[in-house]
Amino acid sequence: MNDPVETYDLTGIKCPLPVLKTRARIRTMETGESLWVKTTDPMAVIDVPHFCNENGHVLSETIKNEDYHLFLIVKGG
Repeated sequence: MNDPVETYDLTGIKCPLPVLKTRARIRTMETGESLWVKTTDPMAVIDVPHFCNENGHVLSETIKNEDYHLFLIVKGG
């Protein structure tokens, strides 16, 4: 059985802090572990996919609603 995936709540902070904090949090994780990142920063829709692409992580899901964005990131090796 899989453990529930943690949600890292970064709502209310602006670029570049969501990606910088996500980078620091992912460094503490094992390869293959997943993390939901929740943010209200409008630039996150550009920054988070770019961060994942540049660092070998998988952005497996993106959820957008009127209040926030959720990104499901799987740590790459």
